[in-house]
Amino acid sequence: MKLKERIIAKTIKKAVRTFPAVVLTGPRQSGKTTVFKMLFSKSHRFVSLEDPDVRMRAKDDPIAFLEQYKPPVVIDEIQYLPELLSYIKTRIDKNRKPGQWLLTGSQNFALMQSATQSLAGRAAVLSLLPFSVSEFYNNAKKTENISNWLKKIKKIEPNNKQSQAVSLENILLRGFYPEISSQKQIDRQLWCGSYITTYLERDVRNLSDIGDLNQFERFLVACAVRTGQILNLSEIARDIGISVPTARRWLSLLEAGYQIYLLYPYYKNIGKRIIKSPKLYFNDTALCSYLLGLNDAESLRNAPNFGNLFETLVICDFWKRFLHFGEKPSIYYLRTRDDLEIDLVIENAGSLHLFEIKSAMTITPKHAVSLRRIAGELGSIVKTQAILSCAKDNFKIKGEVMNYNWRQALSV
Repeated sequence: MKLKERIIAKTIKKAVRTFPAVVLTGPRQSGKTTVFKMLFSKSHRFVSLEDPDVRMRAKDDPIAFLEQYKPPVVIDEIQYLPELLSYIKTRIDKNRKPGQWLLTGSQNFALMQSATQSLAGRAAVLSLLPFSVSEFYNNAKKTENISNWLKKIKKIEPNNKQSQAVSLENILLRGFYPEISSQKQIDRQLWCGSYITTYLERDVRNLSDIGDLNQFERFLVACAVRTGQILNLSEIARDIGISVPTARRWLSLLEAGYQIYLLYPYYKNIGKRIIKSPKLYFNDTALCSYLLGLNDAESLRNAPNFGNLFETLVICDFWKRFLHFGEKPSIYYLRTRDDLEIDLVIENAGSLHLFEIKSAMTITPKHAVSLRRIAGELGSIVKTQAILSCAKDNFKIKGEVMNYNWRQALSV
């Protein structure tokens, strides 16, 4: 199987030219080790701390371990032994040659505190999520960062119909984790079930005092049910039978482990009219739909969650675009107390770009009401008003509002 190119490869190549260390974090199976092997298999040695014997040697005698695996080196799963970072720091301070220490970590929980304390100013910290839409369609080389993307979508031609080679339902069901999305022979339900079990047993239980994993899995399901919705922790806690502080702690675990993304409301120039709670999005639609019990195209299309799952795909794709270019996400949503809503607000270079996300294939001026009203209130700061939808064509809806086919727009 030919490996897909990843957008983050450009960012990693740039980082290794100036930083002594690069720390690549992200959820399990997002492709961290594969990316490093694609880029550095000829120049760096590889060692994994997931191997218990290797980990024990490194723990018992870290100096001897680092003598054995001298840089340039890739150390996989560094979160199993975060204390090793202080020894790496000492070696970096003796020799600050760029690109010598490449580290991966599947869990952001324990790793980030140690990395920021030990390697501050010495390491570029990057995050790799599952495939983006452009990577899925083998378009990584031509993919632009958000600033250039906002310019390029303005040039998308109207009435440019896109290939529907892979159905939206199939994409939502199989998601974007490299293994399951690229290899159709892999059983989806078996993969998703195994991933969740591995995540619960190896990550959550090892890193937090969670006595009842069954209860935590119910919490996962409760989050999946609410993907694309405004977060109400009190409601989730009540449904699961846990306290609100416990729900907040468990949510932090999911967020730190890249299993969910919290999209916060845009608040500038709006005042007290906004809703202040974040919206919750599951990291990947395959795991989310699996937890919802949606296992075939027909049940997915007819499910009340279909629109929220489509919105999850789009929002998470923007999250990936920022992270894979090494940029901090500057994306928000906006909902006022008088029921005006914008699904996605991108703040870029002092301007705002407003997007509605619609799973419908038929888009009419009524879908643009919130866009036009809020753009009118915000004034000249708004540079884009658009809908990302399942309509096959790209066309002007009304006034300044454009409709873009989601595949074409996200593949730029």
